[in-house]
Amino acid sequence: MLGKDLRIIFMGTPEFAVESLKALVEANYNVVGVITAPDRPAGRGKKLAESAVKKYAVEKGLKILQPEKLKNPEFIEELKSLNADLQVVVAFRMLPEVVWNMPRLGTFNLHGSLLPQYRGAAPLNWAIINGETETGVTTFLLDQKIDTGKILFSEKTPIGYNDTLEDVHDRLMNIGAKLVVKTVDVLAGGKVQPLPQEELFAGEALKHAPKIFKDDCRINWDKKAESIRNLIRGLSPYPAAWVNLKQIKTNQITTAKIYSSEKEIIVHSEKPGTIQSDGKTFLKIACFDGWIKVLDLQLAGKKRLPIGDFLRGFQSATSYIAE
Repeated sequence: MLGKDLRIIFMGTPEFAVESLKALVEANYNVVGVITAPDRPAGRGKKLAESAVKKYAVEKGLKILQPEKLKNPEFIEELKSLNADLQVVVAFRMLPEVVWNMPRLGTFNLHGSLLPQYRGAAPLNWAIINGETETGVTTFLLDQKIDTGKILFSEKTPIGYNDTLEDVHDRLMNIGAKLVVKTVDVLAGGKVQPLPQEELFAGEALKHAPKIFKDDCRINWDKKAESIRNLIRGLSPYPAAWVNLKQIKTNQITTAKIYSSEKEIIVHSEKPGTIQSDGKTFLKIACFDGWIKVLDLQLAGKKRLPIGDFLRGFQSATSYIAE
């Protein structure tokens, strides 16, 4: 049997998943249904917003299901009625066994890391934050635990010294789409031997990729410059590393997001968080072993700006301390 002969259900929500769905649809694979998140209020007006996957599915006239609860009996019955041979999951929720075990060929997931490393919700972020020089995508069969199923295929890619989350996201999104198509074809032909992840441990400690929370994004200026630079890269452009700028005389706090930076390793006697600037071209903040030169940032309620434009409207930067 060929991959295009299969009845496929696709599950996903964000932009990262759209490229994989698009690869299947534009290559004329038989996608009989798309499962995505319910519409949610978003933005200042709290208007209902559709997921990126739903927008694409609507454009292509695909059948869409948006269950609030994946164990809902009505949803389960509708899912069964689609009579899928295979389910493909890219950036979606954890599935109950009654869902992932339904198709005769099972359900596989595309994960944004080289499993078994970086299991969890934010593998792209943590790989960059931890200073990795390589990452990738993996397809694996779902089982009872999160990101632990048998591996089907993986594809590696380097992480460049200055790569941000956005760079790695876009690269893996495209690599992953091709890997999804490959995985569908091979599963259809029954020519793959899934590999238990335990066989890949090789005695090395596993690194995890838990969900990113606001406090994870706050910069600690007592850390080394490279660690801070990696945090900024790994959170850029979203959700973005942030810092409180405290006015030294008044203690007034202004929050700023930092999107890109350079490090300067140099011995100094300044307190971490001390700001130096010429008020025109540069702003740098002291850290444990040097300085972080801020290249572009955004004050709360303002636009994101390159440092030169920012300083034209904020020349008093040295009257603040970063904390």
